[in-house]
Amino acid sequence: MIKNVQYFIFAVQYKMKTLKSSFMKKYLLACGIVIIAAISCTYNDKNEVIPPADVCDTTPASFAADVQPLIQTNCAKPGCHANGSGAGGVVLETYEHISAKAARINQRALIEKTMPPAGPLSAAQINTIKCWIENGALNN
Repeated sequence: MIKNVQYFIFAVQYKMKTLKSSFMKKYLLACGIVIIAAISCTYNDKNEVIPPADVCDTTPASFAADVQPLIQTNCAKPGCHANGSGAGGVVLETYEHISAKAARINQRALIEKTMPPAGPLSAAQINTIKCWIENGALNN
């Protein structure tokens, strides 16, 4: 294909040298540009990006096995969101506490990444909580 384009350019250049008319030179140059642009506009479906599978399809999220231990380790600590010291009046120790604040947890820990104050959660931890919330924040 490149050889065809090179041959075409050579032919146009040759014709332009032999033509006396300024109009014909401009016409042939415009035609050449249009043809080159048309040839170069191709779609190669081999490079098509396939979107990744939804992470929640591959990450089961159980409250008792995954979410509660994660919250207890990172959030429900003395001085933060433990009973008796709930920072900002937020206690995150039981399913009732955590599920009631699921939207706030989503916003602060997953989107803004401002919680926990010691540093953001890992990608795996974020995915666990995200999937639990997206699947209805079940007590399972």
